[in-house]
Amino acid sequence: MESWEKDIENKQRFKFGNNWKAFIASLTESQIDEAERSLVEMLHRDSLSGNRFLDVGCGSGLFSLVARRLGASVHSFDYDPMSVACAEELKRMYYPGDENWTIESGSALDKEYVDSLPAADIIYSWGVLHHTGDMWGALENIAGIVPIDGQLFIAIYNDQGFLSSFWLKVKKIYNSGWFGRMLVMSIFLPIFALKGFILDLLRLKSPLRRYHEYRQSRGMSVFHDWKDWLGGYPFEYSSAEKVIDFYCLKGFLLYKLKQRPKMNQFVFVRKN
Repeated sequence: MESWEKDIENKQRFKFGNNWKAFIASLTESQIDEAERSLVEMLHRDSLSGNRFLDVGCGSGLFSLVARRLGASVHSFDYDPMSVACAEELKRMYYPGDENWTIESGSALDKEYVDSLPAADIIYSWGVLHHTGDMWGALENIAGIVPIDGQLFIAIYNDQGFLSSFWLKVKKIYNSGWFGRMLVMSIFLPIFALKGFILDLLRLKSPLRRYHEYRQSRGMSVFHDWKDWLGGYPFEYSSAEKVIDFYCLKGFLLYKLKQRPKMNQFVFVRKN
């Protein structure tokens, strides 16, 4: 048994769904609008009308909702039961009874399940596959279901060398139990907040503006993303070059790349 399998078997896995439940409870229309803007920007499409959108690891369901608002028929799935419940709640709130948005439980590591999924023009998996416990296996599985000329939009943690190894240790401590979780949060949440406050003062910016602008990046909440970052385990990472080489060897072309120190975003298009 692999080490990540043992950790999952011992329940050393972050409960992403609980975090998303708190997030959608305070979700605003402006956050939805910003999430929509970020998806349009990366896919370079103003509308998804007539397209089929597959949300692999749907989390809160926010981007499934956005894809549906843009006109796509949507199929969402997640391994975490609470994440599935969050997506179902968003559907109930915005698209009750809609037959063009389906939601179910499933794992990107289950190749038989992935191969059985409905065909999709756009496959979306933002910040998910590096938390499965077998990132390269998950990347392999979803590669096989992207149709010719279909788009694959993924976001994967960047390999930051020593920093990535350090955060892996922090995440293991967070998920070791109640004491580990409280220890990590009590140390790092004040550091994150203080770091932003000092940087804003040095740049003569309002500290409150930072949190407003953060919501404008993808419509997300900085506090929930901090918790996601501290607790997000299993945790894997890769350089952008390795991900690009992996997919190019499978017949994909890189359509768009957005690089950040912590996370790289890729949009690939599959060709013959």
